[in-house]
Amino acid sequence: MYADHLVQPWYDRLLQELPAGSAILDAHTHVGDRDSSGITATAEGYRAANAACIDAARRSEGRLVALARVVPDEVDQLEEWLDAGAAGVKLHLSSDEFDLDDARLERVFATADERRLPVVVHAGPEVDSLARTALGTCERWPGLRMVLAHCALSDLGRLHRHLTDVPHLFLDTSWWTPAHLLAVFRLVPPGRVLGASDLPYSTPVSALMSTGRCAWQAGLDPAQVASVLGGQATRILEGGDLPDLGPPPTAEARTPGPFLEMASTNLLAALEPMQRGLDPEVPLAVARHACDVPTDDPDAPVLASVLRLLDLYEEHREHLPRRNSFTPGWDLVSAAAVVARTPAAPLP
Repeated sequence: MYADHLVQPWYDRLLQELPAGSAILDAHTHVGDRDSSGITATAEGYRAANAACIDAARRSEGRLVALARVVPDEVDQLEEWLDAGAAGVKLHLSSDEFDLDDARLERVFATADERRLPVVVHAGPEVDSLARTALGTCERWPGLRMVLAHCALSDLGRLHRHLTDVPHLFLDTSWWTPAHLLAVFRLVPPGRVLGASDLPYSTPVSALMSTGRCAWQAGLDPAQVASVLGGQATRILEGGDLPDLGPPPTAEARTPGPFLEMASTNLLAALEPMQRGLDPEVPLAVARHACDVPTDDPDAPVLASVLRLLDLYEEHREHLPRRNSFTPGWDLVSAAAVVARTPAAPLP
Protein backbone atom coordinates (compact mmCIF):
# COMPACT_ATOMS: atom_id res chain seq x y z
CA MET A 1 0.00 0.00 0.00
CA TYR A 2 -0.30 2.23 -1.94
CA ALA A 3 -0.22 1.05 -5.56
CA ASP A 4 -2.59 3.48 -7.25
CA HIS A 5 -0.63 3.41 -10.50
CA LEU A 6 -1.25 -0.34 -10.74
CA VAL A 7 -4.93 -0.22 -9.76
CA GLN A 8 -5.60 2.73 -12.08
CA PRO A 9 -6.70 0.73 -15.18
CA TRP A 10 -9.64 -0.81 -13.29
CA TYR A 11 -10.67 2.62 -12.03
CA ASP A 12 -10.26 4.29 -15.43
CA ARG A 13 -12.33 1.60 -17.15
CA LEU A 14 -15.19 2.23 -14.76
CA LEU A 15 -15.09 5.98 -15.37
CA GLN A 16 -15.40 5.39 -19.11
CA GLU A 17 -18.95 4.12 -18.55
CA LEU A 18 -20.15 7.25 -16.73
CA PRO A 19 -21.96 10.15 -18.39
CA ALA A 20 -19.63 12.74 -19.92
CA GLY A 21 -18.56 15.44 -17.49
CA SER A 22 -19.39 13.45 -14.35
CA ALA A 23 -17.95 15.02 -11.20
CA ILE A 24 -15.66 12.79 -9.12
CA LEU A 25 -15.32 13.66 -5.44
CA ASP A 26 -14.03 11.61 -2.51
CA ALA A 27 -16.34 12.56 0.36
CA HIS A 28 -14.09 11.50 3.26
CA THR A 29 -10.31 11.90 3.42
CA HIS A 30 -7.72 13.01 5.94
CA VAL A 31 -4.53 15.00 5.46
CA GLY A 32 -1.45 15.34 7.65
CA ASP A 33 0.60 12.91 9.73
CA ARG A 34 -0.67 13.38 13.30
CA ASP A 35 -4.33 12.44 13.08
CA SER A 36 -5.67 11.66 16.53
CA SER A 37 -7.41 8.50 15.33
CA GLY A 38 -3.99 6.89 15.20
CA ILE A 39 -2.26 8.63 18.09
CA THR A 40 -3.85 10.98 20.65
CA ALA A 41 -5.38 14.44 20.55
CA THR A 42 -3.47 17.28 22.17
CA ALA A 43 -4.90 19.42 24.93
CA GLU A 44 -5.16 22.51 22.71
CA GLY A 45 -7.63 20.74 20.46
CA TYR A 46 -8.09 21.23 16.73
CA ARG A 47 -7.47 24.94 16.18
CA ALA A 48 -4.09 24.44 14.47
CA ALA A 49 -5.20 21.33 12.59
CA ASN A 50 -8.33 22.99 11.24
CA ALA A 51 -6.34 26.04 10.19
CA ALA A 52 -3.84 23.79 8.37
CA CYS A 53 -6.63 21.94 6.53
CA ILE A 54 -8.36 25.17 5.53
CA ASP A 55 -5.05 26.54 4.27
CA ALA A 56 -4.36 23.35 2.30
CA ALA A 57 -7.79 23.59 0.69
CA ARG A 58 -7.23 27.25 -0.16
CA ARG A 59 -3.94 26.40 -1.89
CA SER A 60 -5.30 23.35 -3.75
CA GLU A 61 -7.01 25.31 -6.54
CA GLY A 62 -10.32 23.60 -5.82
CA ARG A 63 -9.04 20.03 -5.49
CA LEU A 64 -9.57 19.93 -1.71
CA VAL A 65 -12.45 21.09 0.48
CA ALA A 66 -11.88 21.45 4.22
CA LEU A 67 -14.22 20.32 7.00
CA ALA A 68 -13.69 21.68 10.51
CA ARG A 69 -13.22 18.97 13.11
CA VAL A 70 -15.28 19.91 16.15
CA VAL A 71 -15.51 18.67 19.73
CA PRO A 72 -18.23 19.84 22.16
CA ASP A 73 -15.84 22.01 24.18
CA GLU A 74 -14.91 24.02 21.07
CA VAL A 75 -18.24 24.63 19.34
CA ASP A 76 -17.82 28.38 19.88
CA GLN A 77 -14.94 28.26 17.34
CA LEU A 78 -17.08 26.84 14.52
CA GLU A 79 -18.12 30.20 13.06
CA GLU A 80 -14.47 31.24 12.99
CA TRP A 81 -13.51 28.16 10.98
CA LEU A 82 -16.45 28.51 8.61
CA ASP A 83 -15.63 32.16 7.99
CA ALA A 84 -12.03 31.13 7.29
CA GLY A 85 -13.16 28.74 4.56
CA ALA A 86 -14.31 25.44 6.07
CA ALA A 87 -17.24 23.98 4.11
CA GLY A 88 -18.67 21.70 6.79
CA VAL A 89 -18.09 19.80 10.02
CA LYS A 90 -16.48 16.52 11.07
CA LEU A 91 -17.49 14.82 14.33
CA HIS A 92 -15.27 11.90 15.35
CA LEU A 93 -17.17 10.40 18.24
CA SER A 94 -14.86 7.58 19.29
CA SER A 95 -11.40 9.13 19.12
CA ASP A 96 -12.63 12.41 20.65
CA GLU A 97 -14.81 10.57 23.20
CA PHE A 98 -18.21 12.23 22.99
CA ASP A 99 -21.72 11.22 21.95
CA LEU A 100 -23.83 12.48 19.08
CA ASP A 101 -26.59 13.43 21.53
CA ASP A 102 -24.29 15.76 23.51
CA ALA A 103 -26.43 18.85 24.10
CA ARG A 104 -23.52 21.16 23.28
CA LEU A 105 -23.67 20.01 19.65
CA GLU A 106 -27.08 21.62 19.11
CA ARG A 107 -25.29 24.84 18.22
CA VAL A 108 -23.34 22.95 15.53
CA PHE A 109 -26.51 21.44 14.10
CA ALA A 110 -28.33 24.76 14.12
CA THR A 111 -25.49 26.39 12.18
CA ALA A 112 -25.36 23.50 9.71
CA ASP A 113 -29.13 23.72 9.26
CA GLU A 114 -29.01 27.44 8.55
CA ARG A 115 -26.11 27.16 6.08
CA ARG A 116 -27.03 23.77 4.54
CA LEU A 117 -23.68 22.32 5.59
CA PRO A 118 -22.50 18.70 5.58
CA VAL A 119 -21.79 17.16 8.98
CA VAL A 120 -19.69 13.98 8.64
CA VAL A 121 -20.04 11.66 11.65
CA HIS A 122 -17.72 8.75 12.38
CA ALA A 123 -19.93 5.65 12.51
CA GLY A 124 -17.36 2.85 12.59
CA PRO A 125 -17.69 -0.54 14.28
CA GLU A 126 -16.56 0.65 17.73
CA VAL A 127 -19.35 3.25 17.97
CA ASP A 128 -22.59 2.46 19.79
CA SER A 129 -25.92 2.84 18.00
CA LEU A 130 -26.45 6.27 16.42
CA ALA A 131 -29.70 5.56 14.58
CA ARG A 132 -32.20 7.21 16.91
CA THR A 133 -30.05 10.30 17.51
CA ALA A 134 -29.15 10.71 13.83
CA LEU A 135 -32.76 10.41 12.71
CA GLY A 136 -33.96 12.80 15.39
CA THR A 137 -31.27 15.35 14.56
CA CYS A 138 -32.09 15.32 10.85
CA GLU A 139 -35.79 15.70 11.65
CA ARG A 140 -35.16 18.72 13.91
CA TRP A 141 -32.67 20.36 11.55
CA PRO A 142 -33.82 19.54 7.98
CA GLY A 143 -31.29 21.90 6.35
CA LEU A 144 -28.16 20.11 7.56
CA ARG A 145 -26.76 17.21 5.54
CA MET A 146 -25.58 14.50 7.92
CA VAL A 147 -23.18 11.86 6.55
CA LEU A 148 -22.68 8.69 8.57
CA ALA A 149 -19.23 7.41 7.62
CA HIS A 150 -18.04 3.83 7.07
CA CYS A 151 -21.32 2.48 5.67
CA ALA A 152 -22.92 3.31 9.04
CA LEU A 153 -21.51 0.02 10.31
CA SER A 154 -22.88 0.50 13.80
CA ASP A 155 -26.46 0.92 12.58
CA LEU A 156 -27.15 -0.19 9.00
CA GLY A 157 -29.47 -3.01 10.03
CA ARG A 158 -31.77 -0.77 12.08
CA LEU A 159 -31.29 2.43 10.09
CA HIS A 160 -31.81 1.64 6.41
CA ARG A 161 -35.62 1.41 6.57
CA HIS A 162 -35.89 4.92 7.99
CA LEU A 163 -33.52 6.92 5.78
CA THR A 164 -36.31 8.22 3.59
CA ASP A 165 -38.31 9.29 6.67
CA VAL A 166 -35.97 12.24 7.16
CA PRO A 167 -34.31 14.68 4.75
CA HIS A 168 -30.62 14.73 4.05
CA LEU A 169 -29.22 11.73 5.93
CA PHE A 170 -26.46 10.02 3.93
CA LEU A 171 -23.97 7.16 4.24
CA ASP A 172 -20.43 7.18 2.90
CA THR A 173 -18.71 4.07 1.55
CA SER A 174 -15.38 4.25 3.38
CA TRP A 175 -15.11 0.57 4.21
CA TRP A 176 -13.11 -2.19 2.58
CA THR A 177 -15.30 -5.30 2.20
CA PRO A 178 -17.50 -5.68 -0.88
CA ALA A 179 -20.19 -7.29 1.30
CA HIS A 180 -20.74 -4.03 3.17
CA LEU A 181 -20.69 -1.91 0.02
CA LEU A 182 -23.14 -4.23 -1.75
CA ALA A 183 -25.41 -4.21 1.31
CA VAL A 184 -25.51 -0.41 1.28
CA PHE A 185 -26.39 -0.29 -2.41
CA ARG A 186 -29.09 -2.94 -2.02
CA LEU A 187 -30.66 -1.29 1.04
CA VAL A 188 -30.13 2.46 0.66
CA PRO A 189 -31.46 4.76 -2.09
CA PRO A 190 -28.56 5.70 -4.39
CA GLY A 191 -29.09 9.41 -3.80
CA ARG A 192 -28.20 8.84 -0.13
CA VAL A 193 -24.81 7.17 -0.79
CA LEU A 194 -21.50 9.04 -1.16
CA GLY A 195 -18.27 7.46 -2.37
CA ALA A 196 -15.40 7.84 0.10
CA SER A 197 -11.95 6.45 0.86
CA ASP A 198 -11.01 7.46 4.44
CA LEU A 199 -7.47 8.21 3.26
CA PRO A 200 -4.93 7.10 4.59
CA TYR A 201 -6.69 3.76 5.17
CA SER A 202 -7.40 3.60 1.44
CA THR A 203 -6.92 6.00 -1.47
CA PRO A 204 -9.44 7.76 -3.72
CA VAL A 205 -8.43 5.53 -6.67
CA SER A 206 -8.78 2.25 -4.77
CA ALA A 207 -11.86 3.17 -2.77
CA LEU A 208 -13.83 4.77 -5.59
CA MET A 209 -12.95 1.87 -7.88
CA SER A 210 -14.34 -0.52 -5.25
CA THR A 211 -17.39 1.67 -4.62
CA GLY A 212 -18.15 2.05 -8.33
CA ARG A 213 -17.80 -1.65 -9.09
CA CYS A 214 -20.05 -2.61 -6.17
CA ALA A 215 -22.62 -0.02 -7.27
CA TRP A 216 -22.57 -1.51 -10.77
CA GLN A 217 -22.85 -5.05 -9.42
CA ALA A 218 -25.77 -4.06 -7.18
CA GLY A 219 -27.72 -2.84 -10.20
CA LEU A 220 -27.29 0.95 -10.26
CA ASP A 221 -27.38 2.62 -13.68
CA PRO A 222 -24.51 4.83 -14.95
CA ALA A 223 -26.16 8.09 -13.83
CA GLN A 224 -26.69 6.71 -10.32
CA VAL A 225 -23.10 5.44 -10.17
CA ALA A 226 -21.91 8.90 -11.22
CA SER A 227 -23.93 10.45 -8.41
CA VAL A 228 -22.34 8.11 -5.87
CA LEU A 229 -18.81 8.81 -7.13
CA GLY A 230 -19.13 12.54 -6.75
CA GLY A 231 -22.24 14.09 -8.21
CA GLN A 232 -24.28 14.13 -5.02
CA ALA A 233 -21.35 15.14 -2.81
CA THR A 234 -20.66 18.05 -5.16
CA ARG A 235 -24.28 19.18 -4.90
CA ILE A 236 -24.12 18.93 -1.09
CA LEU A 237 -21.05 21.16 -0.96
CA GLU A 238 -22.75 23.65 -3.28
CA GLY A 239 -25.68 23.87 -0.85
CA GLY A 240 -28.27 23.33 -3.54
CA ASP A 241 -31.33 21.12 -3.78
CA LEU A 242 -30.63 17.40 -3.89
CA PRO A 243 -32.44 15.15 -6.38
CA ASP A 244 -34.19 11.90 -5.51
CA LEU A 245 -32.43 9.26 -7.60
CA GLY A 246 -34.92 6.50 -6.99
CA PRO A 247 -35.06 3.44 -4.75
CA PRO A 248 -32.30 0.87 -4.28
CA PRO A 249 -32.20 -1.88 -6.93
CA THR A 250 -34.17 -5.05 -6.35
CA ALA A 251 -31.53 -7.54 -7.53
CA GLU A 252 -27.84 -7.71 -8.35
CA ALA A 253 -26.98 -7.26 -12.01
CA ARG A 254 -25.22 -10.63 -12.24
CA THR A 255 -24.79 -13.55 -9.87
CA PRO A 256 -21.15 -14.46 -9.15
CA GLY A 257 -20.25 -18.01 -10.11
CA PRO A 258 -18.72 -20.53 -7.69
CA PHE A 259 -15.11 -19.85 -8.64
CA LEU A 260 -15.60 -16.11 -8.17
CA GLU A 261 -17.03 -16.75 -4.72
CA MET A 262 -14.04 -18.96 -3.88
CA ALA A 263 -11.58 -16.34 -5.08
CA SER A 264 -13.28 -13.42 -3.35
CA THR A 265 -13.74 -15.21 -0.03
CA ASN A 266 -10.13 -16.34 0.18
CA LEU A 267 -8.81 -12.94 -0.87
CA LEU A 268 -10.80 -11.30 1.92
CA ALA A 269 -9.26 -13.81 4.34
CA ALA A 270 -5.82 -12.87 2.98
CA LEU A 271 -6.45 -9.18 3.63
CA GLU A 272 -6.93 -9.57 7.39
CA PRO A 273 -3.30 -10.48 8.22
CA MET A 274 -2.11 -7.93 5.67
CA GLN A 275 -3.86 -5.22 7.69
CA ARG A 276 -1.55 -6.20 10.56
CA GLY A 277 1.57 -6.05 8.38
CA LEU A 278 1.81 -9.82 7.82
CA ASP A 279 1.93 -11.96 4.70
CA PRO A 280 -1.33 -13.26 3.16
CA GLU A 281 -0.04 -16.87 3.03
CA VAL A 282 -2.41 -19.78 2.29
CA PRO A 283 -5.63 -17.87 1.39
CA LEU A 284 -3.80 -16.09 -1.43
CA ALA A 285 -2.61 -19.41 -2.86
CA VAL A 286 -6.14 -20.84 -2.65
CA ALA A 287 -7.52 -17.79 -4.45
CA ARG A 288 -4.99 -18.28 -7.24
CA HIS A 289 -6.13 -21.88 -7.68
CA ALA A 290 -9.74 -20.67 -7.97
CA CYS A 291 -8.73 -18.52 -10.95
CA ASP A 292 -7.45 -21.53 -12.89
CA VAL A 293 -10.52 -22.37 -15.01
CA PRO A 294 -11.07 -23.34 -18.66
CA THR A 295 -11.45 -20.46 -21.10
CA ASP A 296 -15.07 -21.40 -21.76
CA ASP A 297 -16.06 -20.87 -18.11
CA PRO A 298 -18.55 -17.96 -18.08
CA ASP A 299 -16.49 -16.20 -15.42
CA ALA A 300 -13.10 -16.79 -17.07
CA PRO A 301 -12.59 -13.10 -18.12
CA VAL A 302 -13.30 -11.87 -14.59
CA LEU A 303 -11.03 -14.50 -13.04
CA ALA A 304 -8.29 -13.54 -15.50
CA SER A 305 -8.60 -9.95 -14.32
CA VAL A 306 -8.37 -11.11 -10.70
CA LEU A 307 -5.26 -13.11 -11.54
CA ARG A 308 -3.70 -10.10 -13.27
CA LEU A 309 -4.05 -8.10 -10.04
CA LEU A 310 -2.48 -10.93 -8.04
CA ASP A 311 0.38 -11.11 -10.53
CA LEU A 312 0.92 -7.37 -10.10
CA TYR A 313 1.07 -7.91 -6.35
CA GLU A 314 3.76 -10.57 -6.74
CA GLU A 315 5.72 -8.44 -9.22
CA HIS A 316 5.73 -5.26 -7.14
CA ARG A 317 5.26 -6.14 -3.47
CA GLU A 318 8.98 -6.08 -2.64
CA HIS A 319 9.35 -2.58 -4.10
CA LEU A 320 6.24 -0.81 -2.74
CA PRO A 321 7.01 1.46 0.23
CA ARG A 322 5.42 0.79 3.62
CA ARG A 323 3.36 3.91 4.36
CA ASN A 324 1.25 2.61 7.25
CA SER A 325 0.67 -0.58 9.21
CA PHE A 326 -0.69 -2.45 6.18
CA THR A 327 1.50 -4.82 4.18
CA PRO A 328 2.55 -3.07 0.94
CA GLY A 329 0.35 -4.25 -1.91
CA TRP A 330 -2.73 -4.64 0.30
CA ASP A 331 -4.69 -2.50 -2.14
CA LEU A 332 -3.87 -4.84 -5.06
CA VAL A 333 -5.21 -7.85 -3.16
CA SER A 334 -8.21 -5.80 -2.04
CA ALA A 335 -8.92 -4.77 -5.64
CA ALA A 336 -8.73 -8.43 -6.67
CA ALA A 337 -11.27 -9.37 -3.98
CA VAL A 338 -13.64 -6.66 -5.21
CA VAL A 339 -13.25 -7.60 -8.89
CA ALA A 340 -14.02 -11.23 -8.03
CA ARG A 341 -17.26 -10.21 -6.30
CA THR A 342 -18.42 -7.76 -9.00
CA PRO A 343 -18.62 -9.63 -12.32
CA ALA A 344 -21.22 -7.20 -13.71
CA ALA A 345 -18.82 -4.24 -13.65
CA PRO A 346 -16.65 -3.43 -16.69
CA LEU A 347 -13.08 -4.76 -16.93
CA PRO A 348 -10.00 -3.11 -18.38
